Amino acid sequence: MELLKKLTEVNAPSGREDDIRDIIAAEAKRLGYEVYEDALGSLIAHRSGNGKKLMIDAHMDEIGIIATYADDKGYIRFGAVGGLELKELHKRRVRFSNGTMGIIGAEDEKFEKKAEISSLYIDIGAKDKAAAEALVKTGDTAVFDGRYYEQGDVIVSKALDDRAGCYILLRVMGEMDKSDNDLYFVFSTQEELGLRGARTAAFGIMPDYAIAVDVTDTGDTPSCPVMDVRLGGGAAIKVMDDSVMCDINVINTLREIAEKNGIPHQTEILADGGTDAGTIAMTGGGVRAGGVSVPARYIHSPSEMVSRSDIESCIRLLRAACEFNWS
Repeated sequence: MELLKKLTEVNAPSGREDDIRDIIAAEAKRLGYEVYEDALGSLIAHRSGNGKKLMIDAHMDEIGIIATYADDKGYIRFGAVGGLELKELHKRRVRFSNGTMGIIGAEDEKFEKKAEISSLYIDIGAKDKAAAEALVKTGDTAVFDGRYYEQGDVIVSKALDDRAGCYILLRVMGEMDKSDNDLYFVFSTQEELGLRGARTAAFGIMPDYAIAVDVTDTGDTPSCPVMDVRLGGGAAIKVMDDSVMCDINVINTLREIAEKNGIPHQTEILADGGTDAGTIAMTGGGVRAGGVSVPARYIHSPSEMVSRSDIESCIRLLRAACEFNWS
C-alpha cells in the first residue's frame, strides 16, 4: 500500500492539483498509457480499443482552506476550499503547501453562538502581521495534517477522499488483462468545488459509459444516518446520490459482474452528497453513468477510514468492468 500512502500525503486541494497530478502521470506513463491533460487540469490516461468508450473517473483534489489575509496580531484568516465541517475544525492542524504548519483556533464565545468561518483563524505562531505574511501569503492554500496508518483491515489518513479512488484506478490500469473497450481513466480536478473537472473531461471524451469511483458514507457507526453500506462489506455499487440517479443498465451490469466473479459488493444510496457521476451523466447529450464507491467513515476529516478489503473488492470489480464487452 505504499502507493496509496504516497498519494494521501500529497498536499493538493481543489484547484492546486499539480503535485498529485505529477505523481499519477508518472505512474500512468510507467504503465504504458497515453497521458494528456485538459484545460482544467484533469489528467487522462488513454488505452485505445475498438469497442465502446468507457470512462473511469476518480478525483485528485481534496478539501482545504485558502488564506484570505493576516490580521494585525499575526493570525491567518481563511476561506473554505470545498465542504468543511466548521464545528469540527477547532484545534485541527493544517499544513500549507510551503510546509508552514498551523492550528485552527476559534473566537470561542462568538463561535459557540454561531459556527461561522469568520470566527475561525489559523495560529502559525507569528507575533504580528508582517511575521505572518513572511510565512503565508493571501491566496496560499493548506490541507489537514493527518498521518497515514494501517491497523488490521483499516486504513486511516487525510485525503482518502478520493486518493483511494486514484489508487484503485492505477491498480486497475496495471493489473487489467485484454480489453476491447476504448478506455479513458480520468483523474479529475476540482470535484470538491462542484464536480468541475469531470465535466470538462467528459465533454472532451464523450464516453458511451462512465463509472465514477469515490468514497461514500457508511451506516454502521452509532447514531449515524440510516444507510445500507458498511465498512468491510465490499464495493458499493451506486444507485443514486444527490447528483445522479445512475443508469439502470450500468447498475445491473456491475451487479452481474460482481456476482459472476464472486466479488463482495453492496448497494449504495447516498442521501446527502454528490459525485462526479452526476456531472458526467449530464454532459453533452447525456452519458450512461454509474458509480463504484469505497465505504468510508469520518469523511472530510483528517482521519478518514476505509477498509483494505473494500479497496481490493473495488479493484476486482472495476478490472472486470474494463474487460467486459459493453454493448
